[in-house]
This record gives sequence, structure tokens and C-alpha cells, in this order.
Amino acid sequence: MLRVAVLALLWGSGYLWTGLALRHGLSPLHITVVRAVLGAGVLLLLARLSRQHLPRGAGVWRRIAVAALLCNTLPFFLAAQGVRTVSTGLAGVLNATTPLWSLLIGLALGTERDRRPVRFAGLLLGFAGVLLIFSPWSAPSSSAAGGSTGWGVLALLGAALSYAVAFAYMGRYLTGTGTGAGTGAGTDARAGGGTGPLAVSAAQLTAAAGLGALALPAGGTSTGWTDPVALAAVAVLGIFCTGFTFHLNYRLIALEGPTAAATVGYLLPVVSTALGALVLHEPLGARTVAGMAVVLAGVHLARHRRPAPTPPTTSVPAASSASVPAPPAASVPAAPAASVPAAASASVPAPPAAPASAPPTASAPAPPTAPSAPPTAPPPPTAPPPPTAPPAPTAPPAP
Repeated sequence: MLRVAVLALLWGSGYLWTGLALRHGLSPLHITVVRAVLGAGVLLLLARLSRQHLPRGAGVWRRIAVAALLCNTLPFFLAAQGVRTVSTGLAGVLNATTPLWSLLIGLALGTERDRRPVRFAGLLLGFAGVLLIFSPWSAPSSSAAGGSTGWGVLALLGAALSYAVAFAYMGRYLTGTGTGAGTGAGTDARAGGGTGPLAVSAAQLTAAAGLGALALPAGGTSTGWTDPVALAAVAVLGIFCTGFTFHLNYRLIALEGPTAAATVGYLLPVVSTALGALVLHEPLGARTVAGMAVVLAGVHLARHRRPAPTPPTTSVPAASSASVPAPPAASVPAAPAASVPAAASASVPAPPAAPASAPPTASAPAPPTAPSAPPTAPPPPTAPPPPTAPPAPTAPPAP
């Protein structure tokens, strides 16, 4: 639970640090590039400590570059652009619509097999909450009044959609092989010396920083390079909210399973809303709060998975010995009637009751008993099956 709380706090506070950097003079593009550079530096260091090397091959790097554009450069820039006119709390809620977009993409491509009505209801309910937040039938409100409408909402929804497209792309081309691209060159990170999830994530953020740097000439200038608040905010955003969250998310999946990691998605809007209200004193209207609740309810239904079927249990009959035929009752021929004493049930035969004058009668000798079957040798022990190696961990989805 502590890992979940730390990850939710770091991840959910990203919009707070983005808002502080914007207020103190940094532009969205500069925030994007610095965030990617610092995050890549953290992951490169962690990958080196884990003895993981960067992927090799031009084909692999082309796919990493596409994933970096969709999962890092573009959503980082759109999120920073959206926070300029939208409250950080609302930004966290709009980012939580990523599972809705993922479900919609899966249905469109035919890769989503779980088509239960409850998931369709979650999809419709989630987007109804977004429509309630956007409220196109009302007059646009200013950022001072909560910033719940305008281009900022569209930018944040575009960031969530970009994440969903990136996850579909990464699930097809970058996960399951260590290096992706089906090269088979990856090895288990725990064994050392291979290309593991940390190295792939570091390569992805490095590519994102390079793509952002190519756009810097068109990004304008920033006045916050000498502002300590802006520098501290973008440093926390890059080192902790980007670099360490990649590593923490991977560790959480490995140690506590994907269910615990999925729980973080529900906590991010709560953290971003609470920090925005406490630190930045952002107001929240009743319509925005209602829309946030509807969005989270829809996301919960859309992420609901079909429970795994329980294997049938085989009942054992009460009288299991009845299935084995009993041996014949008389395995030894019976003795003649004259030789059987009167009290046959006694453990010691009773003395004869004949008078002394009667001549003694000769008792028939007992028939020989059948020799018992020789003991059978126990079967030779079978060798246990060789242990199978654990599957290699896959790279976790990028935040």
C-alpha cells in the first residue's frame, strides 16, 4: 500500500509542478524537453546499475521513436499546454480518460474481446462526464474561475488519446521481447547484461528528448531560466514525476501485480485535485465536481474485467473402498463338519464334551493353506520434471 501511495503522489503531482513552472516563466515546449532529459538521465543511471544495455538496431530505434512521440513528447506538450488554461485538478481527471480511449480503440481495431454491456456503459458514462465538464451549451469560463472549458480541455483530451494510441502501439511492437520489434535479443533483466524494461524506457525518453529538441526553434523563448521556483518545479517534474515513476510502476507490477498498479489510476485525479486546491488555491465549481465524479465512475466500469473462471472440483465418493472388489470370503477350503468345535466364535477352542468311556475320535488334519503371493517390488521412482525458467518481465506502460 505504501508503494501505491508514493506512486500516486508522485504521478498525481505532475500537473502541480507543471503549473508552477508555467506560472514562473517556462514555456510548454521547454518543460517538455527538460522533463524528458531529466527522466531519461534517471532511467539511464538505473539501467546501468542493473547492467542493462540500450537496444541495438535501426528497426528497434525507429519503433522506439514512434512510441516516444506518442507516449512522451506529444502528451507532455499537450498536457503543459492544457494546464495553462485548465486547473490542475481537472487536468488530472481528463488524463484519467485514457482507459476510455483505449477501450474505444480496441473496439475499432477488433482487438478488444471483452464486449460486455457493462464496459459499453462505462464508455458512454465516461464521455458523458467529459461532456458535462466541457459544457458547450454554457458560456466559457475563465481560468480564474476554474478553467473548465476552452482549448485547454481539448489539449488534455488529446494527451489522453495520445497515451491510449501509444499503449496500443507499444503493446504490439515493444513489449514481450525485452527490446521489442521481435528481435529476440532481450534477456531477463534479473540476470543482468541484457536489454530490460529500464533500458527500453530510458531509450524511449532519450528519443522523446531528441524529438522535442528538434522543435525548440519554433517554441519561442522562456523567461523562467533564472527563477528558482520554475527550475525546482521542472526538476521535480523530470526526476521524480517522470524518471522514478517509470521505475516505481515497473516495480509495483513485478512485486504486487497489475491490479495494484491499476489502482493508481483512480488515485491520480484525487491527488491532482487536492494539491491544486491546497497549493494553488484553484476553485472548483459544482458542475466540474459532478463531471469529475461521472468520469471516474465511467472509467471504473470500463476497466472492469471479466472474472477468471474457477476450475471444477471433482467430488470423491464417500465409500471409496466400494469401487474396489472385495476378495472372496473363502480363500481356503473349509474343514469337514466333524472337526469344527461347537463354539466356533471363541478365540480358544472349547474342550470336548464327550464322556471318558467314549473312544477318542481322530480329528481330520487341517488342509494346507495356499501360499501367499510373493511381495511385489515397488515401482522405480520417476525423475521430477526439470524446472522451467520464469518468463521475462515486460516493459510497463509509460505514464
